[in-house]
Formats: sequence, C-alpha cells, structure tokens
Amino acid sequence: QLQLEESGGGLVQPGGSLRLSCAASGSTWKSAAVGWFRQAPGKEREGVSAISHSGAATNYADSVKGRFTLSRDNAKNTVYLQMNSLKPEDTAVYYCAAKVESGSPGLNSNDYPYWGQGTQVTVSS
Repeated sequence: QLQLEESGGGLVQPGGSLRLSCAASGSTWKSAAVGWFRQAPGKEREGVSAISHSGAATNYADSVKGRFTLSRDNAKNTVYLQMNSLKPEDTAVYYCAAKVESGSPGLNSNDYPYWGQGTQVTVSS
C-alpha cells in the first residue's frame, strides 16, 4: 500500500512558477514509479509527467515539455514537480499517483492504482 499527499498548489500569475510536492508513505515507495496528472473543469484527466522508481527515466506531455521538471528524492519519500512559465491553460487540479512495477513511466492514468487527493493550481492575472 502507498499513501500519497500533494502540496504546493496555489494561485500564480501567467509566466510564474510553482513547485508541487508529492509525499509518500509505504514500504514499496522505492519501487514505485510516480506520475502527475491534472484535470481541469469539464475536461478529462490528462497525464503531465512521470518518473521511474530510480529517477533515471522521466516522461512529459508535449504541452509541458521545456517548462515542467519532475524529480524525486527517495531519501525523503518525495517527488517534486517544478512548473515554470505557467499558462492559464495549466489551471487544473493536480494529482500525483504511483504504481509499483518496472518499465518506463507512462502517462496512462489507468495504470496507476494509488492516488493522492489533489491540489489546485490556478494561473490567472
């Protein structure tokens, strides 16, 4: 079992930055790939970024490449999503999710059984 808790959301102006954190508890954390997903009102949930259990492999949606950076600190049981050059279209509830398996960190939400409660990110002037 894994328990996940997001933090770091808030209101930011266009062009600004935020760093989201996903803190985990559970014995299988170090074997878990972690993904970030987001859902805007009236839209389907979409994958944003994912990272392998070791941190060696990352994956980004085209819409955030070059602006978002995902990293993890296994000693602190935490994954960080650094979001720069934020746009109004980045506004959504952001969720972190985890799956305990090997292989590349994909962006299909159906593959992730463990989820946090989400944190709101609003990009507006």
